[in-house]
Amino acid sequence: MKKENTPKKELKHKARRKMIKEGIYASTKSSFGDEYISPLAIAINASNSLVALLSSISGLLGPLSQLFGSKLMYKTPRKKILTWSTLFEALLFLPFIFIAILFQKDILTQFLPLSLALFFAVYIFISNLSHPAYFSWIGDIVDARYRGRWFSKRTFIAGFTSIVTAIIAAVILDYFKSINLIMFGFAILFLIAFFTRLKCHAIYESEYYPSIKADKKEELTFWKFLKEAPKNNFGKFTIYRSVLSFAIALSSPLLAIYLLRNLSLGYLDYMIIIFAGTFFSLFTLNIIGKVSDYYGSYKVIKFCSLFVPLIPLAWILSSSKIYLIIVPSIIGGISWAGINLATKSFIYENVSKEKRGTAVSYFNLLNGIGIFLGALVSALLIKMINTKFIAPIIFIFILGAIARFIVVIIWNSKIKEIKQNPKLKNLKEVESLILKEAKPALKEEIHEIASIPDYLKEK
Repeated sequence: MKKENTPKKELKHKARRKMIKEGIYASTKSSFGDEYISPLAIAINASNSLVALLSSISGLLGPLSQLFGSKLMYKTPRKKILTWSTLFEALLFLPFIFIAILFQKDILTQFLPLSLALFFAVYIFISNLSHPAYFSWIGDIVDARYRGRWFSKRTFIAGFTSIVTAIIAAVILDYFKSINLIMFGFAILFLIAFFTRLKCHAIYESEYYPSIKADKKEELTFWKFLKEAPKNNFGKFTIYRSVLSFAIALSSPLLAIYLLRNLSLGYLDYMIIIFAGTFFSLFTLNIIGKVSDYYGSYKVIKFCSLFVPLIPLAWILSSSKIYLIIVPSIIGGISWAGINLATKSFIYENVSKEKRGTAVSYFNLLNGIGIFLGALVSALLIKMINTKFIAPIIFIFILGAIARFIVVIIWNSKIKEIKQNPKLKNLKEVESLILKEAKPALKEEIHEIASIPDYLKEK
């Protein structure tokens, strides 16, 4: 194997460290910004259907934007795509601030829910535009042999940051709610999101970008991808995830409505419950990354997928806050942590370097179509169902669980592990690996938390 020269190796090492810093600011942006767009819609009296449709907007426009972004890579440098998109993404938090202030001042309130949806659509398009360039670039700076471990490290630090900043955001919002100025609370959160996204923009400006040659002649067209999808491993996986996304979107857009309207939770309780899953997943990410690197990414995906149908059922079995913080969060947090972390490695393993940006945009587009259709059905169901024996939202959660179960049972065995990994003899082998790695992983995670200030000082 040809060894990488030292200057490039050092540049990539520094780039990886700066991307962990970027992850800290990006997760802060999400905790103060993205996570509060649906609560803002609910607070300005948007209908249940419109709140559910926000997910369909995200599910369709995001992947369409990524498709456009993948085409941009053939004529625009990755650095330019990343820097410009993050700058405009930051600026788009300003309209959300104005919407909150206008509602607080009781100005044009009847037009604000629709305005929020329109600006949210633009925000989703811009924020997703750079994803193919980002995915392609990350693949170039992270070596294959420790990809799972690096992603688990970045996800752990970003996840820890998300929890801390989400609690701070919820405390701020609950305080402003107590003094009848909740819209000013939303405005402050979105202002913080604006500044933290600007920090991400500054990091991308100073990053190292390995050169890449995108050959237009070898471009993987969308129709060619669709035609070949049922015949190859990555294509089958894309179909599987797209159908699963449809099943998931039948109930997932209604979670904020269920917690905030049906259970009447405060914002602090809401955010603690939402981010509890992230908290529980943090302590498994390091081990999941090592298991994925050692045994194979799809084995992790296959196992974790078995728990996905249980998630919507877990949400509705009890309204106890303690229960909601623990049970659905453990099931959902750990299973989705494993799926999302291993999916990145799976895509890198199954797609060539030159086609990664395009392939991931097609993957996300088909997933987005699944989310869009699922959320659309969800919005129609919550509007049309009028059952007396069971709350409509509970009925939809049960329906969503059944749909997830059917998809997982049918599709889980259709995909293969491409990378040559040691064969898994039995679950006891994994158990021994987990027990062996648990203590070192915990020490490593404590070290990673302590190292956050050092990452923020990176230049």
